[in-house]
Amino acid sequence: MAEPQKPAFVRQDAAPVVKQQLPENYKHIVRIANVDIPGEKQVVWALTKIKGVGINFASAVCAVSNIVREKKAGLLNEDEVKKLNAVMQDPAKHGIPIWMFNRKKDYDTGEDKHLFTGTLAFTFENDIKRLKKIRTLRGVRHGKGLTVRGQRTKSNFRRNKGKVVGVVKTKVAPEKSAEGDKKAGAKKEKK
Repeated sequence: MAEPQKPAFVRQDAAPVVKQQLPENYKHIVRIANVDIPGEKQVVWALTKIKGVGINFASAVCAVSNIVREKKAGLLNEDEVKKLNAVMQDPAKHGIPIWMFNRKKDYDTGEDKHLFTGTLAFTFENDIKRLKKIRTLRGVRHGKGLTVRGQRTKSNFRRNKGKVVGVVKTKVAPEKSAEGDKKAGAKKEKK
């Protein structure tokens, strides 16, 4: 019997795949502010998965709660998760500056707040409904599907306006026949 042939080229520099050993307290999903956060991401980037939290606000939350930003979210212990939840619930109380909030001078209460997830979407929809109801310029433009903040609309925002504008070729005038010229001349003479 013949021996099986070996491949002609074998890659020598390929490193073997090593599975990383995860610690016992590692969690693949962490629940912060009623949102499931991926455990394999760094805390600062994992917090941005919450609707209403950007990278700057997430950095501020990590700084205030004394958590290393680069730490994996799956390695957070229960105390650190509780700190993050507490800071997210009331950021002003924990020293995050008001200028970082996404809802300053709320229309109903006059308070400065930072809203997340469903509350943020609900408040946003109610604000637009209120503007439409009182017939402000912003409300009217929202209702018509036009831009609200002063942008020019000649060549952009087709999705909102529903029109498609392309290049229009100039129409070539049809050639006039000899009889057509005589009739046109006769009409001019009558006048």
